[in-house]
Amino acid sequence: MQKLRAGFDQVGGKMEKAPGSPVFRATPLVCLLLLTLLYTLHFGSNQWNQQIRNRGSSRSTPGKDGRGIDDQEHLNFLLRRLLRGEDQNQLEATGFACHSDLHTDVCVANRSVRIDTRTMKLYAPFSQGMPQANSIVRPYARKPDKRAMSFVSPVQILQGNITTPACHYTHDFPAIVFSSGGFRGNLFHEFNDIIIPLFITCRHFQSRLRFITTDFSPLFVGRFNKILSHLSSYEVIRPAANGSVHCFPGAVIGLHYHGNLALNTTDIPGGYSMLGFRQFLRESYNLKVVNVPEMNKPVLILVSRAKTRSFLNEDDMVTMMKALGFRVVVARPHMMSNLDKFAQVVNSCSVMVGAHGAGLTNAMFLPQGAVLVQVVPLGLRWLSSRYFGGPAKEMGLKYVEYRVEPVESSLLTLYDQDHPVITNPASIFLEGYEVARAVYIDGQNLTINVVRFREALVKTLGLLGRSTTLG
Repeated sequence: MQKLRAGFDQVGGKMEKAPGSPVFRATPLVCLLLLTLLYTLHFGSNQWNQQIRNRGSSRSTPGKDGRGIDDQEHLNFLLRRLLRGEDQNQLEATGFACHSDLHTDVCVANRSVRIDTRTMKLYAPFSQGMPQANSIVRPYARKPDKRAMSFVSPVQILQGNITTPACHYTHDFPAIVFSSGGFRGNLFHEFNDIIIPLFITCRHFQSRLRFITTDFSPLFVGRFNKILSHLSSYEVIRPAANGSVHCFPGAVIGLHYHGNLALNTTDIPGGYSMLGFRQFLRESYNLKVVNVPEMNKPVLILVSRAKTRSFLNEDDMVTMMKALGFRVVVARPHMMSNLDKFAQVVNSCSVMVGAHGAGLTNAMFLPQGAVLVQVVPLGLRWLSSRYFGGPAKEMGLKYVEYRVEPVESSLLTLYDQDHPVITNPASIFLEGYEVARAVYIDGQNLTINVVRFREALVKTLGLLGRSTTLG
């Protein structure tokens, strides 16, 4: 086209012969056709490229269902990563398979499925003879906990003719179905049971997926919008409000779980670690501080609890912390309610101090090399180590544990010094978790020995590469 245009000079609305070019006279119609062709070549190619970008795939040969063959092969690869062994073989042979373990069930379909959001029934074209056909999945990663699962609605998976029910909406990317029920409202469980399993299950799809959230909570979706929007490029589908049939080229029902605040590189789907998840959080919340050495003065954030396991002499603790050279931020419940803002506050700190509880989950927003100081109430040594002590090290944090003595616990005002509640907490847990919870989790407050606790904070300063003179 460049040569064609160069061969002519436009004079008074006509295209005349240029020196050395063939003899040709263009009529107005020919000029119009040429201009139309030039416009199409320039702008049409841009629109095509934009369509390719919007689809999130390269141009490929159409398959039987209208999707590109390359698209479907790539999707099959991504879905296959969510299964192993015989489950993976079954997926390739039949188009449907489920992984089941102690904590969770995860079912995967790599063929076209239809999801009726009015009933949360999923229709998939697998064989009636399959042992997992027509199954029910509660898509929440806390299967052994009957109390949590009582708040989780079931998803029914049915063998069905792929032409019925009729599609109201057709999507290019797979569906990920999960529940935001369970222990919603507790930050530890929201991260442990939903957010981290979502990352594990969905990250490798690179946002090319669509969430369908059962037991939908606007508060949950609003609170974690920055995370959800970084895992999916599309708005979350709310079944109760949507009430329609959605068709997808594949689907995942349920989420993988690796342990308490855990991501294990060798577990399904493989390759993810807590350090990788923390990097994802920094990207999602645009957190500026990556490492503690970037900070000048040590900033300590004290997680203040209002009801249980609260510090009854909090003011004395703050005074001591300031005397050691810390700038202290007291994080009260209302301050922690806005996660978007609170993540920025935590990221500006080099130390987090708090009694065992859900608020310590915010330590995930601390910079690398920061210190988590967990105050362990009476009777909660094992839970404290399991939920935060071990995970802190996997997060790239340093960890200090301060175990309260009986005299620092309000339980000593309720029970004699030789009572099993004081001397043998394990025996109380043998009576059942609910019994122990009522005593040690819901029925205990703390009056910290400031002199003894000061020693723990001096150790913390040492871990930060700083020192102080003990007086």
